[in-house]
Amino acid sequence: MNNSIKISLVLASLISSLCAQDKVTLEPLTVNSTAIKTDELKSTDAVEVYTAQDIQKAHVQNIYEFLNEQTSVVTMPTFGNPFTQKLDIHGYGITDGYQNIVVTLNGRKINNIDTVAPLLSSISPASIERIEIIKSGGIVTAGDGANAGVINITTKQNNDKEVSFYGGTYGVADGSFYFGHSDEKFSLSASGEAQKSAGIRTTDANGGKDENRLSTGTFNLSYFPTEKLELRLGANFARTDVIYGGSMTKDQYTSNPAQFAGYTSHQLYDTDSLNAGASYALSPSLSLHIDAGNERKKSDYVPSYSGPSLYTYNTGKISLDYTTDTLSLALGYEGFFGKREQADNTFNKNNNAGFIMSALHLGDSTFKLGYRFERVDYSFADQGLNTSKNLHGVELGYNYVLDKESSVFANYAHSYQAPDIDRFFGFNSSTWQTYFSGAIKPMEANNYTLGYNNIQKENKFKLSLYYIDLKDEIFYYADYSGPTSSKNTNIDKSHKYGFDLSDKYIINEKFNVVLNYNYVQAIIDKEKNGVNDYAGNKLPGVSNHNVKAALSYLPNEATTFALTEVYRSQSYAADDFANNASQKQDAYVSTDISATYAKKTWEIFAKINNLFNQKNGLWVSDNAIYPVNYTTTAIAGLKLKF
Repeated sequence: MNNSIKISLVLASLISSLCAQDKVTLEPLTVNSTAIKTDELKSTDAVEVYTAQDIQKAHVQNIYEFLNEQTSVVTMPTFGNPFTQKLDIHGYGITDGYQNIVVTLNGRKINNIDTVAPLLSSISPASIERIEIIKSGGIVTAGDGANAGVINITTKQNNDKEVSFYGGTYGVADGSFYFGHSDEKFSLSASGEAQKSAGIRTTDANGGKDENRLSTGTFNLSYFPTEKLELRLGANFARTDVIYGGSMTKDQYTSNPAQFAGYTSHQLYDTDSLNAGASYALSPSLSLHIDAGNERKKSDYVPSYSGPSLYTYNTGKISLDYTTDTLSLALGYEGFFGKREQADNTFNKNNNAGFIMSALHLGDSTFKLGYRFERVDYSFADQGLNTSKNLHGVELGYNYVLDKESSVFANYAHSYQAPDIDRFFGFNSSTWQTYFSGAIKPMEANNYTLGYNNIQKENKFKLSLYYIDLKDEIFYYADYSGPTSSKNTNIDKSHKYGFDLSDKYIINEKFNVVLNYNYVQAIIDKEKNGVNDYAGNKLPGVSNHNVKAALSYLPNEATTFALTEVYRSQSYAADDFANNASQKQDAYVSTDISATYAKKTWEIFAKINNLFNQKNGLWVSDNAIYPVNYTTTAIAGLKLKF
């Protein structure tokens, strides 16, 4: 880490210790996306809540950028693809961490049934009302895959009306809009975004670049025919066209990470979804909620060797909610029915689940108890195989409010991850084809968390410590020494532990600072693959230290300057389960600055990313590096509000 970056980190830490002269105030935010609504101070889970204002101030080009800069979530482009990035929370690894996080959009799960990461690029930052992150919890209502936690994204439905434009280096251009209307009978909103980039990295011998284009659109309508009934309808689409380069050697990366390395991918990825729902108040304390959705996706590569992958997802959820001052109870059913058609093969993964979640409020104490039963059915038409898994999820939690500003909490969650459809296959390096290798075991995890919250008018402080005991953690064993050596398999036993610390401190009307620090250790306890014994090794792709610090200066009521620092420590390369590769994953470092001048009806902004031109990359193995955020970029734009 160079001296300029060290200085900015030290500066953020020193300023946070100054005395406060509060003018802007902080307060506990409501956690809306869990089955039992509460606020941050009374929550039995470790939670992070980010509002539309937080997202707008960050001036990010996509949600991945916001998560990576402002939250405890780690993001990395999937083998160079910026539109489908990988995610990690609590040390599940940058390779497979995203499969241990359930991501929902307005309550609809957007995870895939295979090894393709969720397409968060399809959600325009301008359309988002809030992001809620539930860490090491959420299995009862989110289900299959919620080991590390849940990211719940909710879009706006208010009276805001705004358009935004920005342009930047390397041919970046973006335009987005949001129009909303809300009254006693109707609430409707429409948003959209179009974005393009001329590219930075050379991707062919003729000097072509890694160009990309993205367009999204969202429409939501709520109608209240009576005081007791709400009817909902929503639709959204996304179109992506992205060219991205392949891996490169260490020498190539060191000399010029933007150079052509001999391999390029060109992907077209489209999504379309429709959803409908209704809520009815049976009584002042009892309500019924019904939601259903259909999503279709098409992923194709140019040139296409085996034809496109076609996805069809049908979802349904029904819940009966009972709420009083003392008791909250949610009882429901959820179904997720996924199909992928690829060439002549059809793969199905169907999830059916029932759940019950309760919260009891007694004075300063809150007790949480929840259970989920989930049956997962697979069918592989070309293999003539049908199989199923029965899985159980449990959540227990307790929160005690010490006073008006602080609380402590403890929780336990037994979570699980059923293997996706790709996990039943291996790779033959001699024929470059996959082969059916048989079923692998579902993964199970026991999560233990202790935490402390202190929320004052000028300071919001959170600390949580966690320990996770895992059985049959799923991973891909990459070994190209033999024709069928690479395969999907399980780690017999493993564990993770660490702590999350966050602090938002309003120093005075001119300065505020935000610090987010995460420490994690991910250890393999028992696993032997052939002659390789991994017992005692660290899980690759996991950085022990993750630091995000932001310092804001407001010289007057209209102007804001912000300095943001992101640092992740060195780790083992993604495929290095033996922990003996000659090359490690380099530390990730980026310093960003932004400036905003905002009036009531308009705003101008500018941002420089990676100010010190720090090279960053994703190490998969020796001499297999994908450059990421490896050069300085800048944008400037205008937002108009009506």
